[in-house]
Amino acid sequence: HTKYVGTKRFSLEGGESLIPMLELIVERAGLHGVDEVVLGMAHRGRLNVLVNVMGKKPAELFAEFEDIDPESMFGGGDVKYHLGFSTDRVTRTGAGMHLTMAFNPSHLEAVDPVVVGRVRAKQRRRKDLVRERVLGVMVHGDAAFAGQGLVAEVLNLTSLRGYRTGGTVHVIVNNQIGFTTSPLESRSTPYATDVAKGIQVPIFHVNGDHPEAVAQVVRLAMDYRKQFHSDVVIDMYCYRKYGHNEADEPSFTQPLLYQKIEQHPSVRTLYARELVERQIIDQKQADAIVEREHQKLNDAFASKRSQRPRPAFGAGVWQGYRGGLDTATPEVPTKVERKVLEEISTCITTLPEGFRPHRVVAKLMANRAAMGKGEMPLDWGMAEHLAFGSLVREGFMVRLSGQDSRRGTFSHRHAAVVDQRTAQEYVPLEHVSPTQAPARIYDSPLSEAAVLGFEFGYSLDFPDALVAWEAQFGDFVNGAQVVIDQYISSCEDKWNRLSGLVVLLPHGYEGQGPEHSSARFERFLELAAEDNMQIVYPTTPAQFFHLLRRQVVRKLRKPLIVMTPKSLLRLPAARSELKELYEGSFQRILDDPTPPHRDSVKRIILCTGKIYYELAEERVRRKDATTAIMRIEQLYPISARDLAGALDTYAQAEEVVWVQEEPANMGANHFIYVRLLEVAGHRSVHVVARSESASPATGSAKAHTIEQQKIINQAFAPVDQLM
Repeated sequence: HTKYVGTKRFSLEGGESLIPMLELIVERAGLHGVDEVVLGMAHRGRLNVLVNVMGKKPAELFAEFEDIDPESMFGGGDVKYHLGFSTDRVTRTGAGMHLTMAFNPSHLEAVDPVVVGRVRAKQRRRKDLVRERVLGVMVHGDAAFAGQGLVAEVLNLTSLRGYRTGGTVHVIVNNQIGFTTSPLESRSTPYATDVAKGIQVPIFHVNGDHPEAVAQVVRLAMDYRKQFHSDVVIDMYCYRKYGHNEADEPSFTQPLLYQKIEQHPSVRTLYARELVERQIIDQKQADAIVEREHQKLNDAFASKRSQRPRPAFGAGVWQGYRGGLDTATPEVPTKVERKVLEEISTCITTLPEGFRPHRVVAKLMANRAAMGKGEMPLDWGMAEHLAFGSLVREGFMVRLSGQDSRRGTFSHRHAAVVDQRTAQEYVPLEHVSPTQAPARIYDSPLSEAAVLGFEFGYSLDFPDALVAWEAQFGDFVNGAQVVIDQYISSCEDKWNRLSGLVVLLPHGYEGQGPEHSSARFERFLELAAEDNMQIVYPTTPAQFFHLLRRQVVRKLRKPLIVMTPKSLLRLPAARSELKELYEGSFQRILDDPTPPHRDSVKRIILCTGKIYYELAEERVRRKDATTAIMRIEQLYPISARDLAGALDTYAQAEEVVWVQEEPANMGANHFIYVRLLEVAGHRSVHVVARSESASPATGSAKAHTIEQQKIINQAFAPVDQLM
């Protein structure tokens, strides 16, 4: 406040009791056998906590304030009050403890599900099934706790089998004001904590001006959590000495409140006065403490580093994994021996003796058994099960969650089979091998933001697992846009943190209306840069099999966004032979499987996803011998060399036509068109798509059919009729 006047730091003055509160939480956790604490908090008091609780060196913090060598931060990094930190410390009782503060954006409460996801992953790594050795602590603001719906979503996870962590400690730094907003304007309840009443957990209200009362509350809260494995909430009433930040003037909007605050003694002053009155210390001792701490900070300021530190990476469970450029990490074999596939197939299609599944499921299991023997082509559900089964057999955990993911929204998965007499569930993937890794498929609550944030957090501490979230329909991911923008797409660029999270988004135009057609994958393509993630739209079960395996077996760790099918789940043409699993690999671009003679091809149709099958069917109907149809399966990263090489296989072609079923302002059009122009050479480039639209799709099934046929017809139309 004196060395960097007017610089934002989001100070803790007025709520200083948070520091002893967090110290006491850590100490009490040590007494309870906790080995690790994951802390999530927004900006208020964060720098203070980093130094005084986490043990970050003040000299490093001052170097961040100096902001030296800005060229090293071009386009990346983050502000100092968003950065995370990890440290090892020893409690006063001699217990070793690892402390982690999660990185977070300015989006208040967005870090909450990430924290509980990380806690759950760390508990799994430690085989802490009782959930007592890793603790999550979240520090909230009062306005955010009452106002952000994500808080309620995360609280709802507390007792669910796929998400429980043994209890999170929630601490509210209750400034009794938002940015400029009073409680009367920010909530409809008496207390900011009333949202937590819905999960029946204890809520403690305490005056932050009384540190010993704070200490008593910590003991009560921590002991309750230990006994009942429950969330607890501590609401610490305090105030904010300055504005929302140190450059802000709070009296613009709360003049009377800030007149009182200006006259109010600090927590330190009040407590020192009390200790002097009780003759525990004298005033000289109290002043000496202040002088000593000031001197430490002045020494640190004088010795501050000349270079802004970057977050370190690559230790612990992340050793051997890498981010960076896609091309810097070689591809790896993903095929699985036929004998192994057959053994896995037998395991996942065999039910316990006397188990009675639904008759439709019984038929599905019989068909899968035939697929596993090579007697029938593989469908998507079986290819996915074989991918999951092979991974857990090789020691890689599989965790998939989402709304209705156990059965599958479209009844294609049936990962959990239910006995029709007893309602007992049986999960075949949990019985692949006596030495297998866990296979966990969970139905999630009806939440996108909290569950996707949870799985992202889980992926941060489990690089050696397939961690996936599936949307019920692809566009439901809209409800988790903050997680996509602030974590999935940018965590490596901002914080040097990697994630291998898989996001499965059912996508495809089948006349189901605006909310059940598009996963809005143009938004992911717009976010794609610096090889930050992988965006894929596979069209065959074999491609999906190899894609899932590649995500784990390859050492590159990037989020994987997958447009998954709906109608293709049962389309006979969209099947794969078992041979493709034990001989093949994932192909970023799929050549035409039944092309005309290469020298006779005049037009190359490029597409992605489901529309390929409609185009291929139309070509047969037209007896067209001059058009080749190629599929771009991996839209990002995509190299100019790969695109050019694919086009050059048809050297005589004169036209390249990009065909998509999405409106022209959506889908991959804008992303892929400019890239095609760069590599097309002598060929002309055209686009066939629905007309630009404010909505992804029509609400009329009949109108959809007319539009879809128009696209198919245009794809084969003379060049002068194309865009």
